[in-house]
Amino acid sequence: MGKLKKIVLFLLSAYLLISTMLYLLQEKLIFLPSKLPSDYTYSFTQPFEEIYLTAADGAVLNGIHFKQKQAEGVIVYYHGNAGDLTRWGNIALFFVEKNYDVIIMDYRTYGKSTGKLSEEALYSDGHLFYEYALKHYDESGITLYGRSLGTGIATRVASQNNPFRLILETPYYSLLDLGKNRFPYLPVQWFLKYPLKTYEYISEVSCPIAFFHGTEDRVVPYNSGLRLFNSVSVNKNKFFTIKGGRHNNLKEFQVYRDGIQEILSPVSQINLKINSDLPGHK
Repeated sequence: MGKLKKIVLFLLSAYLLISTMLYLLQEKLIFLPSKLPSDYTYSFTQPFEEIYLTAADGAVLNGIHFKQKQAEGVIVYYHGNAGDLTRWGNIALFFVEKNYDVIIMDYRTYGKSTGKLSEEALYSDGHLFYEYALKHYDESGITLYGRSLGTGIATRVASQNNPFRLILETPYYSLLDLGKNRFPYLPVQWFLKYPLKTYEYISEVSCPIAFFHGTEDRVVPYNSGLRLFNSVSVNKNKFFTIKGGRHNNLKEFQVYRDGIQEILSPVSQINLKINSDLPGHK
């Protein structure tokens, strides 16, 4: 009996240790920023302006504003969890080349941006850049684009404003949901400081929403994005299934490129048909 008690105590101690380590290290697991020196000079193939916005708590957020002479509109882009604007600025050029202005920010601790991370700070900083866009564009010309981590931020901002449309690439139902799936035997709901419950905010979004998700995504599973899509009315939204698509390669697929072209077409008001590849929506 004494041996059994020791085994139980050992397993309990290990369980508590692992849970404590995850709690302490969660920001290093979720956020993978790279830093840039404050005097770093960006270089892109399209005209741009570097911008700095100051948050209410004094944090300084660095961003890039790509500008066209006669743009079709503007995309406010919320990027994924890794890298900095040297990477994401080049990714944004895909949309600049479609004759859109693009505003893209680095989150706190990323690139040249300063400040302490928190879920509310991510949302408030996202709104800060939306307010910047409103100073330069009519709201009817603003598209919000979220990629991976940024899909939760873009959705929250869209829920509190009236952009023309919202585009979500590899979205998640919630970060809490992802955590529970990845660590099913740990009390993730007790210690996760970044639940990012996208499903709570998406029901308040009034504009059309386009979803893009790959079936082979190993970071944010396809079913997480599909569950988010199914949590809202489908009559004005569209889900693009990228068969064989992974988390970081959707641009390589014609379905994605054609879908973006359709959504961003000047005459498009978001096709009301549901993608025929979507299970349950033939």
